[in-house]
Parts: sequence; structure tokens; C-alpha cells
Amino acid sequence: MKCIIVDDEPLARKIVEDFVEKVPFLELTASCSNAFEAMDILKDNQINLIFLDIQMPDFSGMQLYQSLHIKPQVIFTTAYSNYAVEGFDVDATDYLVKPFSFERFMKAVSKANEINNNQLLKQSGDNRFSKDFIFIKDGTKSIKVLLKDILFMESMKDYIKVYTTSQPIMTLMSMQVMLDLLPSNLFVRVHRSYIVSISKIDSIQRNRIVIYDNWIPIGNLYKEDFFNKC
Repeated sequence: MKCIIVDDEPLARKIVEDFVEKVPFLELTASCSNAFEAMDILKDNQINLIFLDIQMPDFSGMQLYQSLHIKPQVIFTTAYSNYAVEGFDVDATDYLVKPFSFERFMKAVSKANEINNNQLLKQSGDNRFSKDFIFIKDGTKSIKVLLKDILFMESMKDYIKVYTTSQPIMTLMSMQVMLDLLPSNLFVRVHRSYIVSISKIDSIQRNRIVIYDNWIPIGNLYKEDFFNKC
């Protein structure tokens, strides 16, 4: 999702920029200090999501959004909680009250990503996963990983360890965000801590899966979905 940040406070912009950099399905197109800069960007680029401060001098974020003929999704950011109702009156995706945590930010952008994916489904069928690879952030770099090389993934608190045929990769991401990146016909969540590649399963023994000598448990909550796909 291509996004822009619009906020007159440099520190506030920097915080959102850092958060965006951590999320694999977000691509920052521009970071703007006022509504007029944002208008120029929106005029020349197809933007999916705006992080928009409401309280800005001269031309407020609300005025900016209401002036747009084509309205991307918007997540309003502000220090004033009394703007929440007004934000949702213009069908905002979410509303973040400063200062907000990365966890709260992820909840908002995951909602935006789900809406975006549903829109793509309606427009062109389930062709979101026409690519045979994904990019996974590992520290400051993004690594291209072929889907056919992924064995399984293990959740480790705020991180996910991606096991591949060559090497494991650690990335800061939630399980739900990772699932949103993967084609559901090729990967399935089998446990609150594990996602597996269906094609890489060597055997299923009672409530455990074997992949390359790794034993992976099947959780009761995920058992029905797993056996339906396999």
C-alpha cells in the first residue's frame, strides 16, 4: 500500500515514518509538512493510505480530506481525542491519538490492509498473489524470499522466524500481518505460533506435522482449517 504522511510537527512525522518502515506491506511515497504539499503528491501519485494530522495551521487535515475527489483510506492522527467522532464521520479507517504505540499503529494499518485487499478482490478476483515471492524485512534491509523456498514460520513474541531451504530470517512482524502477505492456498496457520507451507509437509503424525525433521504442533483452534486445506 502506497502511503503518505501529513503532519506539521517534524517529530510526529518521524515517528510515523519509523513505524511505516517496519511494516512490509506499506510503502512511503512522501512525508509532508502541510496540506498543500500533500495535494501536489496526491495529484501526481496513486495513494492508498494517508496518515493525516487533523490540527494543522492554514488548512486542516479534515479540510484537506474533504476536498479530495478521490479519497484514499485515511488514518487520522491528532493529540486531541475530541476529534474522534468527526474523524469517523468522514468514514476514516481509524483514528490514532498521540502519542500512540507501534502496537496500536499496527492494529490501524492491519485494518487498512484488510480493506485494501478486499477492494482488490472485488475488482479483479483473488489475483493478489500472482507473484512467487515476498520481501521480508531483516533489520534495515528487505530480503526477497521465494515462496517455494519457505518451509514454515515460528512466532517469537514480536518477531517471526522464517525458516527457508537456505537460512532462517528474523523479522519484526505479527502473525496476522504475515498471513496477509501469503497466499492462503499455499500456507496455513496450524498453531498460534506456527505457519507452514502446505507443499513442504513431509508427514502428519497425530497432532504434529513433520517438515525437514522439524516437528510442529497442530493447535486445536486451527485443526479444522488445516485439515480442510490439506
